[in-house]
Amino acid sequence: MQNIMKQFNTNSPGIAISVLIAIAAKFLSEHYGAPAMLMALLLGIALHFLSEEGRAVSGIIFSSKTILRIGVAILGARVSVELLYNLGGALISLVIVGVVSTIAFGLIVSRFTKFDWRFAFLTGGSVAICGASAAMAISAILPKDKNKEQNLIFTVLGVTVLSTIAMIVYPIIVEYLGFDAKQSGVFLGGTIHDVAQVVGAGFSVSSETGEMATLVKLIRVSMLAPVVVIASLLIRSQNASEVTDRKTPILPFFIICFLILAAINSVGWIPEQLLPFINSCSRWALLIAISSVGMRISIKKMVSIGSGAISLIVAETIFLAAFILLGMIYLS
Repeated sequence: MQNIMKQFNTNSPGIAISVLIAIAAKFLSEHYGAPAMLMALLLGIALHFLSEEGRAVSGIIFSSKTILRIGVAILGARVSVELLYNLGGALISLVIVGVVSTIAFGLIVSRFTKFDWRFAFLTGGSVAICGASAAMAISAILPKDKNKEQNLIFTVLGVTVLSTIAMIVYPIIVEYLGFDAKQSGVFLGGTIHDVAQVVGAGFSVSSETGEMATLVKLIRVSMLAPVVVIASLLIRSQNASEVTDRKTPILPFFIICFLILAAINSVGWIPEQLLPFINSCSRWALLIAISSVGMRISIKKMVSIGSGAISLIVAETIFLAAFILLGMIYLS
């Protein structure tokens, strides 16, 4: 008990600051229409000095790791097997192949450029699956290197900005192409990075489009667990220099929790009235985590990644949009 109290006293200042930033980001999002994740990142980066020294350091580290994993784990409650039946086999296959192809595209590009495979996988996975949430989950299982944290913050920032741009531009594209509600929903849900922006884009077209887009997006979210599992196995199969710790479990505990919650939700054991609360907890946990992640990275380090990294994320985004669009045209 004394140990727990001591840890709480040590971590509470940093956690409190992270929570405060998350609340401020949420306020800005609700009152000015800015993405909450982006606001949390920018506010966190502005307070980077708090992570360098002082009482808040340990709590900021705790928030960026433990609270992050809690948020990703709770995402499982938004996924169920029933989602897969509502779309049909062809469209489900298109979405899944789109996820895999985008990650493969990033890795292939890295072989012909200066990008490390870790960064390519991180950006490809975040673009393909669910933006910032996927980036944080994938980063947790990657081998450590000196650029790991700045790669994460850069990826989260990049996909958040691109997702916001897509939220504005993609509904114009589907209207120009004359897509019906189902086609629009599949395109928006299959290409936009973050869940919040998918919802915003979908419901800006119509209620039916919004519901379909959200459904497709959650199918992409459900790909997070298998991608992380397969990646963990492949990383561990490499030589010792590629693995930071052989004692690290093949399947991280937070991904196990993700799968358990998805299974529980699939059999209908989570009461319908409880789902909004669980979803809210997940969003807040991720918002608090991204606030603390922002505080741990300096602008100088982030900029040092270079403009080429921006090009990679943009290329992966364009590849995914083109893949889903061409796939829909072929299926129709």
